[in-house]
Amino acid sequence: MFHMYDKIQNDEVYIIAEMSANHGGSLDNALEIVRQAAKAGADCLKIQTYTADSLTIDCDNEYFKVKGGLWDGYKLYDLYKEAGTPYEWQGRIRKECERNGIDFLSTPFDRDGVDFLDDLGIEAYKIASYEMVDIPLIEYVAGKGKPIIISTGMGSIDEIQDAVDACKRTGTEQIVLLKCCSEYPAPWADMHLGNIPDMIGRFRLPVGLSDHSKGSLGAVVGVSLGACVVEKHIKLDGVNSVDSGFSMPVDEFAKMVRNVRNAKTISRGPDYELTDGEKDSIVFRRSIFAVRDIAEGEAFTEQNIRIIRPGYGMKPKYYNNLLGEKSKNSYRMGDPVREEMS
Repeated sequence: MFHMYDKIQNDEVYIIAEMSANHGGSLDNALEIVRQAAKAGADCLKIQTYTADSLTIDCDNEYFKVKGGLWDGYKLYDLYKEAGTPYEWQGRIRKECERNGIDFLSTPFDRDGVDFLDDLGIEAYKIASYEMVDIPLIEYVAGKGKPIIISTGMGSIDEIQDAVDACKRTGTEQIVLLKCCSEYPAPWADMHLGNIPDMIGRFRLPVGLSDHSKGSLGAVVGVSLGACVVEKHIKLDGVNSVDSGFSMPVDEFAKMVRNVRNAKTISRGPDYELTDGEKDSIVFRRSIFAVRDIAEGEAFTEQNIRIIRPGYGMKPKYYNNLLGEKSKNSYRMGDPVREEMS
């Protein structure tokens, strides 16, 4: 059973640990990442289902070479060949997720990948930011009738709407959008997390965050702005890959999970009811007290009543109305003025 919607409906944050290329070419590393992600508190472990041939062609001209950034100088085909998770591992990874009590999720990049995952028994699909504009792929995924998570990095409002419409045309209504900045790592100034509440209102869908920034601050801010899903790349110490430069070590990921859960608790509302602790503290509010002895029939003045702590007397809003009025009761200095305005 895929638990994302249960978490969302319970007003909790669903946290996805993205493995990507961080297995470093080792199945043992991949399985260890599953175990460590579960131990750190992730709800889900995500991989990517592709071959180099499903993403691009083996071509050496300038169009297919990465210029700048983390992967500067790579030929696309070689990058994807190095980074991919072999198909023959993916069933093992899924079973390891089951053994460790977390969900399994993957991103397909072509129809063969979609069908492979469907045969594997996957319960939801993820669409990557770069594939958000591949409407035929999204329609094919949506045709499987399972929940779809769509990263929206680089997406305009119209492009995001096109992707949502493609899902709905095929009958899929269980859609979650992820705000994303497709830079690796993503600078804070470029993340524009203020889009999250706008996306919630604009598309009327649950919205989360695919976070490529360093540390956990982006995830915490995202959750405080309404993100119900957080996706973060996770890596093992000492294992290098093409994605490790912007991925989070397991111990930091565990801290992020705690920070995100706490941020969700802190940001809940609106709720103006007094907490139990506040009910205990309310007596220390200010109220109206006699600061001199006052005889019955004596006028209230600035000299014989004051607004002070604690809160056993009348509310301060009645103070100006009392001034000049004759007291209906007698008071000793230190008595709360309680019943004069009843």
